[in-house]
Order: sequence, then structure tokens, then C-alpha cells
Amino acid sequence: MISSIADPRDPIDAESIRDIERARLRALVDADMIAAEPLHAPDFQLITPIGATLSKAEYLGAVAGGQIKYLLWEPGDIAVRLYGASTLIRYRARLEVVFGGHKVPPADYWHTDAYECRNQQWMVVWSQATAISARP
Repeated sequence: MISSIADPRDPIDAESIRDIERARLRALVDADMIAAEPLHAPDFQLITPIGATLSKAEYLGAVAGGQIKYLLWEPGDIAVRLYGASTLIRYRARLEVVFGGHKVPPADYWHTDAYECRNQQWMVVWSQATAISARP
């Protein structure tokens, strides 16, 4: 696993950010809270595809408790915009998830995430997922 510890004064390259995001996704699919916890800022907020907001505690608690169980999370190409001690990423991914005991069929989603380097640690602060509708 790539280390997300960094000095915000040192430039980070786009591939390192992609590696951190892939590590975060693996931790969520594996429900590995030891790995996921430091990759999410204390004030993290997720906007779900249905527009609900979840705090870090709500989101990671739901993953740890099995209310959200990722079966598959395959990101495509991850676009990265670097801004010093913050960065934005965007990518399309294929997800399969069980939510509240109900299996959601595999589908494609757009993801936009904002990362910040805090205390020499890169962590996601905002995340938004948007469902991609099938065309008629």
C-alpha cells in the first residue's frame, strides 16, 4: 500500500494521488477500517448518488457495520488536478454494492473527490457520486 504521508510543501504527482485513491477504494471494498480511517478527513462528507449526505463516522460506520457492502468498485482512468496542498480527482467507475441488505445491480457512476494534505497526510475531504443513467 502506498503511503499517504506527505509534506504539503513538496509537490505530489498525479500518479501518487491515483495510488492513494485506489488504496482508499480497496480499503472500502475490503471494509478495512484500519486502512480507510486515515484516508478520510475528520470533516469528510460524502454526497451519495441519491443526494444524501454522510459524515465520516456515518459512512465508515456503515461500511464497517455491513450496511454498505461494496462487492465491486472498479475505477476507470482517474483525472487529477493538482493545487499544492489540495487536489481534485474525477473518474468513472463500475460499482456493485449491497445497501441495507438490498443488492444494487452493477452500475456506472461518476466520482468527484477533493483531497487535502493535512498534518503530512493526504486525505479525502469531500466525495460525490453521481449515477450514470442508461440511455433509452
